[in-house]
Amino acid sequence: MEYIDVMWHHERNQDPIRLVSELDAQRYEVRKLEFFRSGAVGFARPGQQSEGTELGELPVPPLAEINASSEFSGTPIAGTAFEQLWHEHVSQRV
Repeated sequence: MEYIDVMWHHERNQDPIRLVSELDAQRYEVRKLEFFRSGAVGFARPGQQSEGTELGELPVPPLAEINASSEFSGTPIAGTAFEQLWHEHVSQRV
């Protein structure tokens, strides 16, 4: 698995400002967290979602491609960091 943390630089309140994803070997999202300006956090995993968050239907591009757009800045994160965020924002809700 690969884990990425992407900041989305924009001014729209209805869209997330941070996307944290767990990717499989083909770069498809397995689990995802979306953080909004309001403080809301959406999540998605197969068969379950909240706050309108959905898993992507296409493979996620490499970080170099994501970061080529000034609208995004992404970094790899450790699996343990992803699990901590998932536990903090999802475990108590399901």
